Amino acid sequence: MPDLNKIYLYRMTHIENIPYILQHGITHINSPNANQNYVAIGDKSIITRRHQIVLPNSRILSDYIPFYFGYCMPMLYVIQKGFNGVTPIQAENIVYCITSVQQMIDHNLDFVYTDGHAVEKFSTFFGAEDSNDIEKNIDISAIRSQYWKDDSDLDKKRRKEAEFLVSGDIPKEAILGFAVFDEKAKRQMLNLGIEVQKVIIKQNFYFAI
Repeated sequence: MPDLNKIYLYRMTHIENIPYILQHGITHINSPNANQNYVAIGDKSIITRRHQIVLPNSRILSDYIPFYFGYCMPMLYVIQKGFNGVTPIQAENIVYCITSVQQMIDHNLDFVYTDGHAVEKFSTFFGAEDSNDIEKNIDISAIRSQYWKDDSDLDKKRRKEAEFLVSGDIPKEAILGFAVFDEKAKRQMLNLGIEVQKVIIKQNFYFAI
């Protein structure tokens, strides 16, 4: 049985959203507690697609707040580089909010997870009842791989982007810590009152562009 405390979940956000997260947690766009001044990052075309996908449980994909099981995802490359019409964002302005599967369970949050990018039709969805099989159902090797382009494995990119999807708002108490790019970003986070042990510099979580 896996240690769900050590299956970490990562959500990228703009550093300007952190003060609100410290007060209200990670809130859904349709939540009464939603951040009205939320600074969005990411590919708007993908966000639009998520509004149109019906899951096996009859919910809409966009009803959920997505996390990844790893870092250095293809979407981060798009965000840093500015592909697909995305406004490029410097690494020091991107923060990882880190939690774990066990935190989601402990806070009684409704969730599902996938074995690949949730918008891809080949991806399989699993429920909370499959929590103890996460390590069997997702491809840890692909998720941790630095590169996703592989001519001998054309499905690797999809599997690398496996998602953990949480329904409803996520309380601030469920956030274990934050990862940032450099000392400047760390100082900015500490100035918000975050405990020093909860902010780590992880340059390998980002792309050198």
